Amino acid sequence: MMSYLEILRLAAPEGILVLAALAVLGVDVGVTRTEPRASRLFITNALALFGCVVAFIWMLPGGLPGTVGGLFTVTPLTQLVKQALVVLSILTLLLSVETSFSEHLGEYVALVLLATVGMMLVVSAEDTLMIFVALELTSLSLYTLTAFNKADPQSAEAALKYFLFGSVAAAFALFGLSLLYGATGATALPAIAAKLKGHALTPMVAVALVMIVIGFGFKVAAVPFHLWAPDAYQGAPVPVAALIASGSKVAGFFILAKVMMLGFAGLEGSGSWGKYAPGWIPLLAVLAVASMLLGNLAALAQTNVKRLLAYSAIAHGGYVLLGVMANTPQGVAAVVYYAMTYGLTVIGAFGVVAVVEARTGNCRIADFAGLGKRSPLLAGALLIFLLSLAGIPPLAGFFGKFYVFAAAANSAKELGLLWTVVVALAMSTVSLYYYLKVLKQVYVISAPDGADTIPMSLLTRLVLVLMAVGVVLLGALPDLILGRLVPALLGVVAGH
Repeated sequence: MMSYLEILRLAAPEGILVLAALAVLGVDVGVTRTEPRASRLFITNALALFGCVVAFIWMLPGGLPGTVGGLFTVTPLTQLVKQALVVLSILTLLLSVETSFSEHLGEYVALVLLATVGMMLVVSAEDTLMIFVALELTSLSLYTLTAFNKADPQSAEAALKYFLFGSVAAAFALFGLSLLYGATGATALPAIAAKLKGHALTPMVAVALVMIVIGFGFKVAAVPFHLWAPDAYQGAPVPVAALIASGSKVAGFFILAKVMMLGFAGLEGSGSWGKYAPGWIPLLAVLAVASMLLGNLAALAQTNVKRLLAYSAIAHGGYVLLGVMANTPQGVAAVVYYAMTYGLTVIGAFGVVAVVEARTGNCRIADFAGLGKRSPLLAGALLIFLLSLAGIPPLAGFFGKFYVFAAAANSAKELGLLWTVVVALAMSTVSLYYYLKVLKQVYVISAPDGADTIPMSLLTRLVLVLMAVGVVLLGALPDLILGRLVPALLGVVAGH
């Protein structure tokens, strides 16, 4: 029987962030509510950042493996992913320091922390009940954050669409999990896999699988469950859109890979060209190809940079699904590396968008005209972020795509998933075009008459530079992540 002290040790990082969220609310409501806005913003963010740093440091040793009744599991791999989530939340908070979209500062910062707690619980969950509860904690926090800009009607509209689509997706996921429990009598993923082992894909399990994929497809904005994403990215406050595009994607893809590879082990089927067999791999293959096609082709028609990044995120979701479909340790490593580096890159891109939007009042592609002369630092950072998203070496996005594509191509005999890699390569070429459309405005098109330089605080400059340097370093030296990721993953594989 596990002691409460042991449970608290395993859940200490999440507990630290919950305490930080409560401290932020208490201080903002009880102490600083009458203080000037700048002071309130500094204090609330400082408390939140302190909590994030403490949680990150707690996880640095990697954590001793342990589990809480099979509901909540701690391994070096989960600790590494949770460290990445904490870093992405820190960057989100730093980008929020100069925001002016709300006076409810304590509530905003606390919700960012609670969303992070939900994502961290998702990563450690290995029981369907825990997975669902953690996903709902994350979703409810993000729904509320999306609606935080009450001065902008688009924010309320985006939150409403996000909530409605999310509620329907949650219902599908819960119904699918219920059917899975009815078919196996178990809620823990390893126990479900043991019950399903050696059995064919029955109609009940097939329906459960489809419904679960629908629920998780919404979380990662895979086509055709993506309709909420463009409006949410455009209407949400920019730091919130960055968190949705980064942290929630890391957690979403990690738990999707865990549920498919661990819970549905033995029911993979085949998505190989001409050798179709029913299972979760061909199901994900359809979603991946549809996401890559629609995401990239729809992005070509966008005139708003936030919507362009939204459709780009849909396409990147298709690329990451290739790593999940690989169903190998290399595939999992590729998924985690890709999700981490994509999260860092997209937060950087949204950081630049936030500065331009604050200055111009909009973030159309035309609003970036002449940015290269108006703010060389902003333009240089945006150049790095967009080229990384396009997969240009030696940036992190290049190695991420290469690793995912290689995992998919090598996952089966006779290169069975090569056809999906061919589609991905073709769509990556398309993506370069619409990223270059933005960069053309930045470096080729002249700024409109009367446009002056774009001022930035020292903190914003520092954060953007650090993220840009990080994207370059992680592309040139991928072992900075893989050096910890691969041993942690091998330990998990050996344990199972």
